[in-house]
Amino acid sequence: MLFNHLPDELFAPLSGSNKAIYQTVLLELADVFFDEDSVDPFIPRDLVRSSIEEAIVRHGFRHWVPEQEGEGDSVRSVPETAGRIYRRLIQTGWLEEETKLYRTFVLMAPAVSFTLRALVSVARQAKRSYGGTILNVLSSVEFAINDPEHRGLALQEAAATAAQFSAHLTDMLLGLRELRRSIAATNDPKRILKGFFEEFVERILVADYKTLKTQNNPFRFRRQILAQLRDLQFDPPKLAALARHYQEQLGLSYVESQNLVHKHITRVIRIFDSVDERLSIIDDFRFRLEKRVADTVRYMDKTTPGLSAYLQRLITAVSEHDEETIPAIGTLNQPAFISPRSVRVPPRRRPVPPPRVIRQQAIDPEVLALRERFKSFKARREVSAEKVGAYLETQLASKARIDAKDFAIDSIEDYVCFSYVRHMMSMGKQGKQLSQLYRIQFKETYTCVGGMVECRDFVIERIN
Repeated sequence: MLFNHLPDELFAPLSGSNKAIYQTVLLELADVFFDEDSVDPFIPRDLVRSSIEEAIVRHGFRHWVPEQEGEGDSVRSVPETAGRIYRRLIQTGWLEEETKLYRTFVLMAPAVSFTLRALVSVARQAKRSYGGTILNVLSSVEFAINDPEHRGLALQEAAATAAQFSAHLTDMLLGLRELRRSIAATNDPKRILKGFFEEFVERILVADYKTLKTQNNPFRFRRQILAQLRDLQFDPPKLAALARHYQEQLGLSYVESQNLVHKHITRVIRIFDSVDERLSIIDDFRFRLEKRVADTVRYMDKTTPGLSAYLQRLITAVSEHDEETIPAIGTLNQPAFISPRSVRVPPRRRPVPPPRVIRQQAIDPEVLALRERFKSFKARREVSAEKVGAYLETQLASKARIDAKDFAIDSIEDYVCFSYVRHMMSMGKQGKQLSQLYRIQFKETYTCVGGMVECRDFVIERIN
């Protein structure tokens, strides 16, 4: 049980009149005892006393409520206050002293240290990274599946991380519920707005909920986790390897290890299968909370138009009557006609679109044939150094040189290639390389080539 490991008076300082002082001191001592750079868990007593004094000075604690008989109401100095706090923590079991040679050191019992870590996490409530949590589960599952004989315990780590993630979703839902109840019980609009922005917008919405609504949603890896684990459920060789690894590392029997493997797989699948339902519940609480705050803001400074003039007429009418004939006044507001705007209609939530089957539409064969014709025509019109070189080699055949009038133009491709024979340098780097293989000499006369092109006559020859 819990009290078999913790001292009986451990929580006495946190439940007394000076609980705020002890809370601040314990948070400061947590940074001293849980320092990652500190190798020795035995902390010198002078360092602990100085840390307590710094916490008192930093937070400005001046009022001290007596906790024992004969203890004065006022504390004259900071060291005296630190001494009382230190002795109280020793008496209640938070701290323990141990003497080595001539020096006194302070330490924490393992159960007390674990308790303080939990209390510090509750007090500070650091922002939780859903993306890192989901990726941690995914990587652990992949390690366990890819190497079950050496990294099988990664599945146990994935189950523990998934359980923490599930607990955090539950805490966020309960936090929204408590915030909604506190807002509903508050009549002061300023306190409602303050609680909404401090508790919901800064702590819950920005730190947690907004992460779930971003485009880079961490739950996009959920399908991969579920698919891999469901495949693992029907893979007996890997299940047997995982069970053997559990048996070796945890010291269990084969049957117990096998049951534990199935338990961990089922836990992760169950948690990630219920994510959508949990997010729907959280979204419903968020909708109600925002509606309550929106109503508060809408009616915070609402006044009745013409109320001053109405009160003036009412006082004038009352003054015309005697004291015995003054009618009883039930309300200062006159009843108005009932209309759709008389009662505010809350905004409706968007219904979830029903699922529909997406079918691939068949493309008309004539459209496909037209696309192919366009592609073929475009390919015939495109020019490249390879096409021009092949055209030149075809025309030269076994000859070393050829005149312009001897070129044959039998198609669109030949026409395009012949047009670039005289301008090979304009085809970029490959065209420059191609021009180095041939030498072209232009003449002063003009000639007609293939009955299609009239151009300046030239002679082209290979360069050996």
